[in-house]
Amino acid sequence: MPYDRPGWRLAVAGVLITLYALALWHAPEKKGGGWGSDSNFGYEPDPAGAAEFLQSLEVRFFRDAAPDAMAKAEEVDTFLWRQLNDACLARYGEPFTPGRQLNGSCVAWGAMHAVWIAEAIEWKLGNRSEPPVMPSTESIYGGSRVEARGKPGDGARPVGGWSDGSTGYAAAKWLRDWGVIYRRDYGDGIDLRTYSKDVERLWGAYGNGGEGDGGRFDKVAAETPCRHVVAVKTWAELVAAITSGFPVTIASSQGFTKTRDSDGFCQASGTWMHQMCIAGIRFKKNGGGGVPRDGALIVNSWGDYVHGGKWPADQPDGTFWAERETVERILSQGDCWAIAEVEFKWRDIRHDKWLGVEQ
Repeated sequence: MPYDRPGWRLAVAGVLITLYALALWHAPEKKGGGWGSDSNFGYEPDPAGAAEFLQSLEVRFFRDAAPDAMAKAEEVDTFLWRQLNDACLARYGEPFTPGRQLNGSCVAWGAMHAVWIAEAIEWKLGNRSEPPVMPSTESIYGGSRVEARGKPGDGARPVGGWSDGSTGYAAAKWLRDWGVIYRRDYGDGIDLRTYSKDVERLWGAYGNGGEGDGGRFDKVAAETPCRHVVAVKTWAELVAAITSGFPVTIASSQGFTKTRDSDGFCQASGTWMHQMCIAGIRFKKNGGGGVPRDGALIVNSWGDYVHGGKWPADQPDGTFWAERETVERILSQGDCWAIAEVEFKWRDIRHDKWLGVEQ
């Protein structure tokens, strides 16, 4: 019969292969979400791009943006997550816990946590009338992959592609040059109140707002820009930033264990192509914990994936402390940023239970 001929079979096989390839190209999901899978990562190191972005900044480093903070910073245990916890209780009626990314969108999650914490701090300082709404990771992810990279969004084909990933500096650039979209219902079928892995992937392909947006959500983001962005390169800069109330995004290849020790620390281990956020700092001279040491509190985006001890007792699930030497190694990789809507400067925050003095 004709369909038994080799040529016919090859033609049918070619058609099937083509259809399968097209299905893969347009599929919104390509990766799983288990711990340790690619969907938990997504940072793509780009030293040349980070250096170029750094050169574009009018003020490049935290030490230059806030010399008063560098001069006045003291080694005082500082826990910025407490401000976000208060904001979550006031806004949503429940305490803060890190969410769980379901795409390789860690860059967006690390930046989202930094912005959310920074806005909670402004609220606690009395500079905002209401507790902040959680920022949308879908927007930061799409903006960092498309608009911030100079690609024209809203095309007929995805310009960010369907593969996962972005860079720390691209998220910082998006937030500086455009701004923040929040978890709200914007109408016309765009309800961002609940995290959506599908929307996050679609916006990661087509840019902020998704396919056919026509620039609508770029204009919305521009209403709340984070104009102040500087690199954080050293431990001294990190100390000045955190103790002045400015969280810091950290993108690197440094991995960690999954178990916290009795003091809440995870040890450096393996490779994570990952962005997270620093939201606290502690010093061995203050004697906190069973084995006092310098460290930074890292907020991750894998839900309650890590188990073990905590210090202090209200350390949020899904966070861990990292030792100073490890944090310095991360900062040296050159894609770590303080991002804020207000000017960087020294702020005496010790009046507001932000510190580890009540354990």
